[in-house]
Amino acid sequence: MALLETTKALCERFHIKPSRSKGQNFLVDEGAYEAMIEAAHLQGDEVVLEVGPGLGFLTERIAHRTQKVFAVELDDALAPVLKRRLKEENISNVEIYNEDILNFRGEWAKALALIPSFIVVANLPYNISSLFLRKFLSGNEGGILPERLALMLQKEVAERLVAAPGALSILGVSAQFYMNVKIKAFVPANSFWPAPKVGSAVVALQRNYIYVERLKNLGVEEKIFFRLVKIGFSARRKMLKANLAGGLKIPLPEILEAFTEAGISPTARAQELSLEEWIKLVAILGGKMV
Repeated sequence: MALLETTKALCERFHIKPSRSKGQNFLVDEGAYEAMIEAAHLQGDEVVLEVGPGLGFLTERIAHRTQKVFAVELDDALAPVLKRRLKEENISNVEIYNEDILNFRGEWAKALALIPSFIVVANLPYNISSLFLRKFLSGNEGGILPERLALMLQKEVAERLVAAPGALSILGVSAQFYMNVKIKAFVPANSFWPAPKVGSAVVALQRNYIYVERLKNLGVEEKIFFRLVKIGFSARRKMLKANLAGGLKIPLPEILEAFTEAGISPTARAQELSLEEWIKLVAILGGKMV
């Protein structure tokens, strides 16, 4: 039976109606599942955190390819269905948590805190993707720090993650600061049921410690770096020099002097700077930020 028919049959059997408010769009494309597995690059001995497992089609594929799966499902109706389906399939290496993945005080986080290394595989609801990324990229909450992530994201969000200078955003700078990011596949809206209004993309993120170490060597805290970036992007239509002078309360001539030293154009806007240029800028201005 095709995935679409199987999904509809299961929803009818268990009286499940996909909720738009919860961003529930069930993936019904075999090729998209394969793209997710390929992006995860599973070797057989990993611990995987799966977010939003839904009916468990991706969960099954992960469980057969790895050591342990922690599956976090917020929906009270889907969590017991997932548990029942995995039992019917004789899959025993999955722990299911009927909790909110954004609550780092939950039982899932306590369990994962005991695991030295893990990866994330997730078909994320569109309405939590940006917040999820902010929390999982830096690992600032509870030391939950995945080595890599394979994510199904809204196409627009995926493109923001891999954007080059000229089209960068705070999210893009953050992602590329912590991760090597690649779009592995584009997934059309009709690969889901019900079909969303936008397309999606499978994204692979591999942790990269280069920029974290660069800041450590400069004696600059990450929070100072991201404060600078946030102020820089505070008004995208304004030139960067104006945003920094106003936000940092540093005289404009000093800002321009820092630009010259960093090799940045005086007319540059925040979205035009590369990550290297942000690093150079915080190395010069970091000591003046209080």
